[in-house]
Amino acid sequence: MVAIAKTPGLEERQARSEKVGKQIPMDIKQRVLFAIANIEYGSVEVIIHGGKVVQIECREKIRIS
Repeated sequence: MVAIAKTPGLEERQARSEKVGKQIPMDIKQRVLFAIANIEYGSVEVIIHGGKVVQIECREKIRIS
């Protein structure tokens, strides 16, 4: 399960971006969520240039006990 923390002002920014027609394409949303869902330990980084997602990096940690 993935927990998403509330970010102060996120709702206002989302509302503002929707007003100007800026939306994240569904395939980008799906790719980011897929990366998050398929990682047990590590991080997912979204790289944005010019207001567009250009890269999604996944760094997975493998723990050996």
